[in-house]
Amino acid sequence: MIWMKWFPWRYLVRHAARSHGFLDPIALLASLHRFAQPSEVGEPIELLRAGVVLHARGLINSRIIQHNLDWLWPYWVERQFDPGDDAFIPRAFSITHINLTHRNWTAVGMPDFDELPLVDPRGLLTPFWDGWSLDCWIVTDDQRQLLPSRLQEVSQRLDYAQGLAVQTDMARDDLILHSKVQVQVQSGIPQCLLEIRAEAGTAAWLVLSLRPYNPEGISFVHDLTLAGDRRGWTVNGEQQVVFSDPADRHQISTYRRGDVLLHLPGRNEEREEEREEEREGRCSVGMLTGAALFRIQLGQPRMLAVSIPLDHIRANRPVQAISWECSLQGTCALHIPDQRMQFLYDAALRTLILHSPDEVYPGPYTYKRFWFRDAAFIIHGLLCSGMIDRAERALHLFSKRQTRAGYFLSQEGEWDSNGEALWIICRFCEMTGRPPHPDWLDSIRRGGRWIVRKRTGEKKESLHGGLLPAGFSAEHLGPNDYYYWDDFWGVAGLQAASRLMRMAGDSKAAAEFSEEADAFLRAIERSLHQVTLRLHQQVLPASPYRRLDAGAIGSLVTGYPLQLCDPQDPRLLNTVEFLLDNCMVQGGFFQDMIHSGINAYLTLHMAQVLLRAGDPRYLELMETVAGLATPTGQWPEAIHPRTLGGCMGDGQHSWAAAEWILMIRNCFVREEGDGLILGAGIAPQWLESREALSFGPAPTPFGTIQVSVESRPVESGKNVLVTWQGQWHAEPPPIEVRLPGFVARSVSAGEQSVEIEKETSA
Repeated sequence: MIWMKWFPWRYLVRHAARSHGFLDPIALLASLHRFAQPSEVGEPIELLRAGVVLHARGLINSRIIQHNLDWLWPYWVERQFDPGDDAFIPRAFSITHINLTHRNWTAVGMPDFDELPLVDPRGLLTPFWDGWSLDCWIVTDDQRQLLPSRLQEVSQRLDYAQGLAVQTDMARDDLILHSKVQVQVQSGIPQCLLEIRAEAGTAAWLVLSLRPYNPEGISFVHDLTLAGDRRGWTVNGEQQVVFSDPADRHQISTYRRGDVLLHLPGRNEEREEEREEEREGRCSVGMLTGAALFRIQLGQPRMLAVSIPLDHIRANRPVQAISWECSLQGTCALHIPDQRMQFLYDAALRTLILHSPDEVYPGPYTYKRFWFRDAAFIIHGLLCSGMIDRAERALHLFSKRQTRAGYFLSQEGEWDSNGEALWIICRFCEMTGRPPHPDWLDSIRRGGRWIVRKRTGEKKESLHGGLLPAGFSAEHLGPNDYYYWDDFWGVAGLQAASRLMRMAGDSKAAAEFSEEADAFLRAIERSLHQVTLRLHQQVLPASPYRRLDAGAIGSLVTGYPLQLCDPQDPRLLNTVEFLLDNCMVQGGFFQDMIHSGINAYLTLHMAQVLLRAGDPRYLELMETVAGLATPTGQWPEAIHPRTLGGCMGDGQHSWAAAEWILMIRNCFVREEGDGLILGAGIAPQWLESREALSFGPAPTPFGTIQVSVESRPVESGKNVLVTWQGQWHAEPPPIEVRLPGFVARSVSAGEQSVEIEKETSA
């Protein structure tokens, strides 16, 4: 506001701090900003706001958890607060306690429904975003317990035979507990369904417990009421939990009395007999816990079904169920003998569907919001897997986030967004063979011209002359700087705008954007030439002012996915070699900056560059990423090198799922120049099976293609028959078959198969 320019707020803040013996915050912030390049935006306010919320919860965690370690806490707390565990984090100077070691969870849901219940690695169910949770236990009359979050090992898997469910199997001696969580529509209302099966070799109880926390930390529960027929709860006055059977016993405990676990049968039995059962309770602190107990008969499994209506706010507006079968119809199918990689591909398809109800978002919890950066890759995954309508629906929403100036704004100060938005719109039009939608044209023109205006002046003596301004960029690259990541996306965006305008028949705008893209690219090349002289090597650092470090991972975007440089560009390959030599932990790319963990999708970016260059090490990186996936086929944004649990971002990252789809896709079919390359990433071990490999129908800019690869025994060993069927937008494109270890073959237009033989050693 204007008055802030003359109001002496800096003096007042400085005076107030000094008068109370604090450091001068104005001077401190000025010192911090000296470590970054001058920028019009320090940090995106949206990210600061999210960080404040995260640490506010962390502050609450610090005030509650460490002083109540006799409570039963979620899996991440039980591990992180155990001094004998690799996940242990000392707390002496930590103001906030945040989940930094096991940020893992799996969402269940239905296509095109926004509510995504979460299941943690020990079966803890969080039905509502940022809400309370349900846990199930077994307690015996002789004081034994099966408490999932304290178990070292459980079995968990993703079941998509009928819909989408997470199953967790737990056992301790003769105590056995199975849970299954899924979402279904019943009577027009989406329901989160928890099915429980409990067995015990002695007299015992199945306990369903209400927990005032979730995988991020505390989530307040102030009141709880048991239904009159004992078949359910009302939580916080509005949310319902319904039991299939009436509870045999019931307990409620407030914060001051401790966890309800402390008052269950087998614990303080004499006191328990004296206490009158409470059917409702209230806790002003918000740490109320409840337990509904169901008797387990000796030798008989106890079954319990629990349902939680997810549309409690819109209960009178029935939801039209869209089946998983319908949503997956026509998607690009994969058939390979590697069951792990096959499962991860199938799981990734479902992850993308869950995270694209209208807009796309990169996670079901921490990142359940929109970024253009993530959206570009996620929508690309949707496109390449054949989910065209879903991709188009998301693209139609882009313009509502565009400012009048043409800026595609998700977070202020991130200058890559316009390039990403224009690039993915162009990919959609090229892969579908359609011109841009008339409603998109003005948005495209304004978006391209914003890039042109945003560039800095063409000062040839400056390392950043003609580049985009210093900004926060991709967040994990470091302090504000002139990031090549932004610039490469800017060039790609202008090239995309040019092609889109040509499709729309606007030759003048097409020529304008083409010329601007060429000028921008020349500025980048001029900057990189000066970087070569400064660093005495041909490389792609994160910015012209940085040495080589982990942030250079962002500059690989020029090779993948943008293909702005030759596959053998020495700057690109030298940068990959640096990252391989200096930034790998347990075979995956370790991002030191912000993430401080092994990153699955950035590891796959490196693999894509190697695949494009014909370097067989791409497969090692793929296998590493496959090994880092959770049993339910998910990747958190970054992975702890010791616990292998999530240590950054969302516990289920849909950008990572999209990258797995794109990696598999490019192994079978990818574009290079004006043609297609088939089979360049087929793993040699896949060909050992007698089964035919197949992938498709796969959209490409030339049309859709179905690819099949089959080993054929011959006297000298094995040949491979590669066949394909294309539905092309126009003439068939040039095709080259390039399986690793086999003689590459270029085929004539109109051919649909080729038999190739193994390369012979010289």
